[in-house]
Amino acid sequence: MRRAISLADDAPHILVVDDDRRLRDLLTRFLSENGYRVTPAANAAEAESRLGHMVFDLMVLDIMMPGENGFDFARRLRLLSGMPILMLTARADAGDRVRGLEIGADDYLSKPFEPRELLLRVGNILKRAGNGEGAQAPADAIRFGEFTFRLDRGELRRGDEIIRITDREREILSILGSRPGQQVPREALAGLGAGASERTVDVQINRLRRKIERDPANPVHLQTVRGIGYRLLVDE
Repeated sequence: MRRAISLADDAPHILVVDDDRRLRDLLTRFLSENGYRVTPAANAAEAESRLGHMVFDLMVLDIMMPGENGFDFARRLRLLSGMPILMLTARADAGDRVRGLEIGADDYLSKPFEPRELLLRVGNILKRAGNGEGAQAPADAIRFGEFTFRLDRGELRRGDEIIRITDREREILSILGSRPGQQVPREALAGLGAGASERTVDVQINRLRRKIERDPANPVHLQTVRGIGYRLLVDE
């Protein structure tokens, strides 16, 4: 049984609009597990109904939807609201990106995407909009022991030396680093990619510990939270 997630009442509220039910559910779960309140909608009409009853800090909007597409909905919405919009689409054409930005979208992310990139883009949009308090809008860098991890670049260093890490290790560090000292469930660390699986998280954590811990068997920074997941303890 999946654990209930307790979110602060002032956590930023995100409206996720996508006709793909599986992706919509994954986005809802992933963003919720990273500190956001999330309301899903399957199309523009459903999103418009949600907007009539609730206040949102940001909308993640798919472009290719049945009925009113994301471009037309965003254009119409911009006449009424300045709410930030992150356009999410399978169309990676540069012309589509320009069109979305011209309409008034704040950012544009093509599918498939890395969960770490989605979190960083959402956090950066909220930070620019002034709604980042209480959100997962991380500092540019975190430090733990001899190491510095740049959340904006996904870069791990020991002093001036760049430490080579895999994409999944980078993703895990980004998620943990955006919530320093907090308990992060295994589900949140599993990611959204094709190879996403809670069963592999422990293996990936152990590999990462061998790179950042003096004694991986007795970790100081990347700690296990029994029955829940992990947390990353950083320097003040």
